[in-house]
Amino acid sequence: MSAPATTRRMIAVMVLVPVAVALALWVFAWPAARIAPQDLPVGIAGPATATAQLEKGFGQREGAFEVHRYADEAAARQAIEDRVVYGAVVAAPEGTRLLTATAAGPMVAQFLTQAVTAQAPAGAKIPVTDVVPTPAGDARGSVLGASVLPLSMAGIATGAVVTLLGLRGARAAVTLAGAAALVGIAATAVAGSWLEAITGDWWTEAGAIGLTVLAMSAGAAGLAALLGRAGLGLGGLLMVFLGNSFSGVTSAPEMLPEPIGLIGQLLPPGAGGSLIRSVAFFDGAGAGASLLTLSVWVVLGLSAVLVGARVRRPAPAAVETRAAEPALVG
Repeated sequence: MSAPATTRRMIAVMVLVPVAVALALWVFAWPAARIAPQDLPVGIAGPATATAQLEKGFGQREGAFEVHRYADEAAARQAIEDRVVYGAVVAAPEGTRLLTATAAGPMVAQFLTQAVTAQAPAGAKIPVTDVVPTPAGDARGSVLGASVLPLSMAGIATGAVVTLLGLRGARAAVTLAGAAALVGIAATAVAGSWLEAITGDWWTEAGAIGLTVLAMSAGAAGLAALLGRAGLGLGGLLMVFLGNSFSGVTSAPEMLPEPIGLIGQLLPPGAGGSLIRSVAFFDGAGAGASLLTLSVWVVLGLSAVLVGARVRRPAPAAVETRAAEPALVG
């Protein structure tokens, strides 16, 4: 290799590595540093005369809260359990109290507690009721957030292995689906049976995790089938690089800067995290959008795998020519 070529490679490494690090820090650190409510759904329950001041308090932060009004505490509780709101302030004759759901996001529950307490008169204590608490096996609610990256890596790894082993068409699709199903079972056994960090229906949780992994692996394999190995790099960028940092699993999509929260929910890691949270703690409530997003990724990814196998298949004439070459040489 000539000296100029070696010099160019040295300069490329010295420039590209800092650029890549800066980009990674921006993608991961910027959303974390800008966590704040963006149209965060919250509820207010009680008579209009009693809730007017509460609503005014939420309205002081323009664009921060999306206020839902409920007639009484029972309706507010139901809205929390249905994942319509993250929490609700109840104005009752005996005083104001706050309803939260740490299972929907411990960070959001803590933020609502601080926000409501700050609006209360000096010295007043606001009773807090956790309507949907995190399970005893994961009181801080950190297991789900810590699980998204390993699941993303499992999805990308599966798509990469299927591609590099040369599996095509229906064989690739069956392999992707089988591996994702087994990952779902294994992950549920660890997070549910062993750690007791997710407490929903066991097989539903396994299905949600398996669907999440399949969406990522099919997406990566589909991109590779259409674009070649460069598609694996693009899949890794979408699933691991952007998908994890934009997922909002450790906080909430509505706590990320706009439009990062929305983008994250359109990618498998964010949609998968929301789906798993719904089936693990809320009996599937609010799972519709996430289920649709993952299903679209699966359908498009597997379709690309099947179509890519036909598009990239050698023409019959080329196959016959290669088959005849050894005989001609002999």
